[in-house]
Amino acid sequence: MDQIIVQILNGLDKGSAYALIALGLTLIFGTLGVVNFAHGALFMLGSFCAVILSRILSASHKVVDPDRTDFLGNPLEVDVFYVQDWFGEAAGAAIMEWAVPLAILFSIPVMIGVGFAMERGLIKHFYKRPHADQILVTFGLAIVLQEIIKYFFGANPIQTPAPDAFRGSLDFGVFLGYDPLTIMYPYWRLVYFFFSALIIAGVFAFLQFTTFGMVVRAGMADRETVGLLGIDIDKRFTFMFGLAAAVAGVAGVMYAPIVAPNYHMGMDFLVLSFVVVVVGGMGSLPGAVAAGFLLGILESFASMPTVVDVLPGINQIIIYLVAIVILLTRPRGLMGRKGVMED
Repeated sequence: MDQIIVQILNGLDKGSAYALIALGLTLIFGTLGVVNFAHGALFMLGSFCAVILSRILSASHKVVDPDRTDFLGNPLEVDVFYVQDWFGEAAGAAIMEWAVPLAILFSIPVMIGVGFAMERGLIKHFYKRPHADQILVTFGLAIVLQEIIKYFFGANPIQTPAPDAFRGSLDFGVFLGYDPLTIMYPYWRLVYFFFSALIIAGVFAFLQFTTFGMVVRAGMADRETVGLLGIDIDKRFTFMFGLAAAVAGVAGVMYAPIVAPNYHMGMDFLVLSFVVVVVGGMGSLPGAVAAGFLLGILESFASMPTVVDVLPGINQIIIYLVAIVILLTRPRGLMGRKGVMED
């Protein structure tokens, strides 16, 4: 039972990442009708926002410390962080330690700007083009973005640690009545799950309870009719593209301590997340979230040693097998709408 609980937790962790990326993919497809294969690259860019802010906060300059000398008695030069000069030693150290959470604030305007630039500069020219053209051009854009990151940051993963307060593991089994140290689970993975739940709830609340969101949902259902009412739905959809980019970005920021940022991580998540979108139903936001968590949990259970011993390699293909079964029985996915991508 303890192994089952651990796999459920692992599945929720993986499912959180799948659900957040799939949510952004579905927002873009549902509003603009664009199959955005560059969305995984936005997740990758978000993780590198954490890297960039960490490096900015780690910038230092040399000063002469008269209290420290070399063997000849000459004062030594020591590195002093700018952030400690500005905010004091204790506050500066705290800011540097909490670089990853602070990167959320840094990444939101950056990713919204990237999303606007993508939509206005490239995507808008492919609204009425076939989905195959959209896939090709956005996939090409994803390759360009990852090569740019590779050029500036190199090919090796860059460690981006979580704050000290969230390092280590929680004795999760104690809450369930197990003996101490029976079920240990990393704090940051739990933080990521609750953060993902908060972001998902925020996006749904925005679409459900705000006037802007209601207009967007109406435009997703019948774009032409909303346009005839005198509403500039295109500007609202452009904003939704920026919002989807921001969701992918903050998902990447918070995932940086779990998987060290690297230039190809966007591609690693993109294919799986697109499968999640298809399984959930193209254009269905609840379907994308539900499928993300479902497939994350199934992948986690398929990775158990006992399962892999019986069915070697099943953990690598379980998501695709489930997708095949679901699409054979429900061609529109779990919650797909009639007529979406059926022309």
